Amino acid sequence: MFGLLAFDKTPPFAAPLRFFLTAPLFLALAGLLLLVEGGDLFASRWMPGTLAATHLITVGFMLMTMFGALIQILPVVAGANVARPGLVAAVVHAGLGAGTLALSAAFVFGMPPLFIVATVLLAGAAVVFLAAAGWALWPVPSTSPTIGGLKLSLFGALGVVFLGGWLALGLARGWSLPLIDMVNLHAAWGFAAWGGALLAAVSYVVVPMFQLTPPYRTRLSWWLPRLLLAICLLWALAVVGETGWGARLAEAALALLGGAFAWVTLHLQRQRRRARVDAPTLYWRWGLVFALLALAMSLAASAVPAWAEWSGWAPLFGILLAFGGFVSLIAGMLYRIVPFLAWMHLQPGGVTPSIGKILPEPSMRPQMWLHFCTVGLLAAACWLPDWLARPAGLALLLDGLWLFANLLTATRAYYACLRERREAAA
Repeated sequence: MFGLLAFDKTPPFAAPLRFFLTAPLFLALAGLLLLVEGGDLFASRWMPGTLAATHLITVGFMLMTMFGALIQILPVVAGANVARPGLVAAVVHAGLGAGTLALSAAFVFGMPPLFIVATVLLAGAAVVFLAAAGWALWPVPSTSPTIGGLKLSLFGALGVVFLGGWLALGLARGWSLPLIDMVNLHAAWGFAAWGGALLAAVSYVVVPMFQLTPPYRTRLSWWLPRLLLAICLLWALAVVGETGWGARLAEAALALLGGAFAWVTLHLQRQRRRARVDAPTLYWRWGLVFALLALAMSLAASAVPAWAEWSGWAPLFGILLAFGGFVSLIAGMLYRIVPFLAWMHLQPGGVTPSIGKILPEPSMRPQMWLHFCTVGLLAAACWLPDWLARPAGLALLLDGLWLFANLLTATRAYYACLRERREAAA
């Protein structure tokens, strides 16, 4: 598997690293917001604080790490060299960070002008990234499911940006929009056409490589991203045509596809060649379980819409899918990628510390268990918000800060090794 990757084309370490180090701080900000607002955030999915916390996690953490990972993955996995990756990374990182803060502030303080600022910053950062990534990736032949999936995921990201910008400008200008339908469609494109397709495309490489599992079946690998994008397009047509049954059918289909991918990945993990289960693998195992629970909720609600009328349904679904699922999977991937990249960039200079010394396993496990406890607290707060919202907020704050501290440990080990080499050479 290593032989199939072009590590000689890897971008500078600082390009993806800035995204990886910043993202956990947005988890901490979401925890701080929950700590301040308390149980009100669980009253409805439409509460301003709930919307702000949701976007701190989905944009500030998830999108931030996904863009950073793609800057690293495109040249190595697909041979698609992003022109001037350092400059692209700096511009996109600044726009994403400032835009996420502006969007969250717009929700919390109810300031329409901030929605316009956030739209300009986030859409501008996304357009710069998608243009650079698309220009590099489009000429590359789709010779593998990963390359094909990466291409389709960029279309999914474009759809998410368009829908999100439309919604934000609608809130700023007071447009009359089918708000519920559009928000549901925006979420579907974010979690399926963009996040799901990208996760699947990356998993085809990183799961067998890092977790020592058998490869995914070829047919599933090729068709999953295509089906996710096609179903999201059909969902969009259902919203335009105002056919509620079409949207429910699309929701059920996405839940079944996502559940199939999670189940197959869990099955592959059971066949892994390494008996010892480390923290990144546990992150993936439980992240897939949480995602399966959320997708089961979605499938049930698409069949019986009345089940989703409980005020805590949407917060619980979001917690299980976004935080329990995607954030767990991304955190597990960060614990693999960051120390591996540090080790790889140190290779040409001489004696290099092992990956296990750059970021030791004992540093990961306590943070991982805190993360899983945070998932449980957030989920339980959907039933007991007055009692558990602030403890869950404190746990989320510490979870983000601890993840940041661990990634910073790996970064410091990298720069300490560089410093020692310079001193030895002098």
